[in-house]
Amino acid sequence: VQTLHGRHYDPASEITITAGATQAILTAILAIVRPGDEVIVLEPCYDSYQPNIELAGGVAVPVPLLTTFCYRVPPGWISLAQPGCRVHVPFRNRSLVGMLVGLTDKVPQHTPVKDIFEVLDASPILPPQLLELGRWIADYYVAPPGSVFEAMLPLPTELRTKRLLYLTETGQERIEKLRLADNEDRSRAELALLEWIAARKGGSSLQQLQRSVASAGTMLPRLLRAGTVEEREVSRRRKEKTETIVMWLGTGKESSQSATAQSSVAAVAEYFRGGRGPTALHEVTAATSIKRSAVAKLVRAGWLVSWQEPVIAEAEPLEFDFEPPVNVLNAEQQVALEAIGRMLERREFATGLLYGVTGSGKTEVYLRAIQMALERGGAALLMVPEIALTPAASRLLRAKLGATVAVLHSAMPESARAEEWRRLRHGEARVAVGTRSAVFAPLENLRLIIVDEEQEGSYKQEETPKYNGRDVAVVRAKLEGVVVVLGSATPALETFANARLGKYQLLELRSRVADRPLAQVEIVDMREEFRASPRVTPLSQSLEHAIEAELAKGNQAVVLMNRRGYSWFVLCRSCGASIQCRNCSISLTYHKSRNRLLCHYCGFQQPVPKSCPRCQAEYIYFVGEGAERVEERLRERFPLARVARLDRDSVRGKRRYHAVLSGFAQGKLDILVGTQMVAKGHDFQRVTLVGVVSADLILGLPDFRAAERTFELLTQVAGRAGRGDFPGKVLVQTYFPDHYAIQFGAAQDYEGFYQKESEYRRLMHYPPFVALSSILVRSRRLEEAGRIARRLGDFLEKQEEGGLKVLGPAAAPIARLRSDYRFQFLLKAPQRKVLIQTLHRLLSFCRQAEIPTDKVLIDVDPLSLM
Repeated sequence: VQTLHGRHYDPASEITITAGATQAILTAILAIVRPGDEVIVLEPCYDSYQPNIELAGGVAVPVPLLTTFCYRVPPGWISLAQPGCRVHVPFRNRSLVGMLVGLTDKVPQHTPVKDIFEVLDASPILPPQLLELGRWIADYYVAPPGSVFEAMLPLPTELRTKRLLYLTETGQERIEKLRLADNEDRSRAELALLEWIAARKGGSSLQQLQRSVASAGTMLPRLLRAGTVEEREVSRRRKEKTETIVMWLGTGKESSQSATAQSSVAAVAEYFRGGRGPTALHEVTAATSIKRSAVAKLVRAGWLVSWQEPVIAEAEPLEFDFEPPVNVLNAEQQVALEAIGRMLERREFATGLLYGVTGSGKTEVYLRAIQMALERGGAALLMVPEIALTPAASRLLRAKLGATVAVLHSAMPESARAEEWRRLRHGEARVAVGTRSAVFAPLENLRLIIVDEEQEGSYKQEETPKYNGRDVAVVRAKLEGVVVVLGSATPALETFANARLGKYQLLELRSRVADRPLAQVEIVDMREEFRASPRVTPLSQSLEHAIEAELAKGNQAVVLMNRRGYSWFVLCRSCGASIQCRNCSISLTYHKSRNRLLCHYCGFQQPVPKSCPRCQAEYIYFVGEGAERVEERLRERFPLARVARLDRDSVRGKRRYHAVLSGFAQGKLDILVGTQMVAKGHDFQRVTLVGVVSADLILGLPDFRAAERTFELLTQVAGRAGRGDFPGKVLVQTYFPDHYAIQFGAAQDYEGFYQKESEYRRLMHYPPFVALSSILVRSRRLEEAGRIARRLGDFLEKQEEGGLKVLGPAAAPIARLRSDYRFQFLLKAPQRKVLIQTLHRLLSFCRQAEIPTDKVLIDVDPLSLM
């Protein structure tokens, strides 16, 4: 009930009753209407519904299969069954929640079709455009449709499943035999266990059984194999947090009222005077100072009617630290904004690349473009690459647009995310801000999508479905005929290539706001530093002197070390062995603050050994430096400076993250050291120096995007310096000063880097000149992984047509990860159509060859080959 659900009744508004309204809510509505009023009850129903029609629905179930499943719609649910609704269905021996993606009146007659248990939504939660987008994602990324639609919905599932134990008929017969048999110890124990299960008609969980019957752990497997006990998956509705809602009727019993009861009636009547509608009980008691027990008596006497409603999360309070200035656009910003305005006026699909140097004012263009979309009666979506950047973006938008802004990202509580989704779906919010999952925001009349820092790898989902939020945003814009703007100071090569080819309109911002100069970048050759002074320290003398000079002026510095921990790994100087992760084929990283060795992939950790595990020597040596070591050196070198570290180890909570950033922005800190978290999206006005330690770390990775990532990181972090009234300086420490990624990054010359990198990509047949996919074979057993890889290799050898090239199988760069042995293929094709068709044929082969689908992982357009 949309009008009443958690809100006060407005007499001027309409009341909508859904098809499942409870008697309590109907009673409340009858209490509102007066003689002469009209009440219209609208029941949603399928357009072609006829009394005797039979319907079947295609349901996308969250299982690793590339198909949907047909279910019959029982007559009682036909009026609610619509594409875009979630449904509760049986699947094998389980019950799951799936997405209804289509309906047909052609119910299969020759094959058994199961019935839908329940339609969970009174109206579709996914509009037709998003259903079509989900189908495209499933096809293009070769992903199970059920997993795709599950990822599109941030709503909590109303159903919870658990596996329970039940006694079978064979088990009942076994009980009778045991009761008549001799009382052996084993028989008595088995009888006790079976009788305990039999006494619980609703089933028993394994945990309950083990707590109550001591021998359950050893006996249960045998009983399951014998068929005396069976395990079933049972779905039950989750317990929602509810609150009591009360509504004034004013027609209670007058007799036998005490003075206290009369005063309660008078106080509550006064509170509801003036047409106040259904109200939460805690609000009534707070306003009238009447106890809950007194209100309960008024309900029993008929003065009030009450019912339970789910608690709806309230939106975050709109509190701001500042009012954003009304900036005057420079000429380049004005030209870019006018071009976006012309695209909006045409009301058709168009893509623009807003290519602007760091500090050029792209954010102001975004804000004004969103306002233009709203002024034309549309809605807008702003995507940012990191959750940490959403507060700043939403704060700017809310300061200008108010409560019409909704925020969506995975770190929000389920209830808050569901409420923001509901606000967008019902049109209460017209602007969505969020990370990659916000691309599925259910905005009606969408007119504009903006993807900030479009080149960022965080837009790529690492779990199935492995979609890229930027590319999905472009496809959604095409499906809905809207404008999409991709913004970046260092566009992805694929994006810039599309702009060069004319597929995207190129909008350029070549100068900083207020004509501030770009930061001066200086390369520090660490080979020369070592020759001059072979000391073991992560900071060069040049960087230390520069920091000292800026601190003396009262300025701030940022130091980037894009590696977590204190040391890269631990090495035995006697035998040369390093300490490896138990689950992965990589060395453990030393974290001094915790005195532990950690794996950054699987989370395994162990204490630092006092001697080598292999040769028992005591010559343990810590190799390499991480952000923790850099922080320690800064504190030693500058004892009076206020130093803070920003990485995943030092800021584990949102509050701590914001405390560090706000403290630095307000001048409470002098030096901020951290990983790439300090490089993106921040606007620190007093930072005049940026130091980059080990700028060439990424260049050593076996990945064709290594140079691009190095260039992006250097350009982004250099953009943090000199954004205020003072010029900025950047020092880049490297052992490879002649590498073109370092040289062009120091010059902040994107187009020069693009030309050089494009030559390499074209020569080696990598994107954007070919379509690329990686296939990963994994298994806990090395022999099984190798066998599957050989079978897939034999199949792919026969598919090299249409220019398709297959590389592999070969051991993955990280050959063992999270206990899985891994082999890798790379597929290159001149056309995406050829690549996608080959991948679908490959999965069909896997099904025919009975190769488990969870052993073969496909990643279309991979951003990482690790």
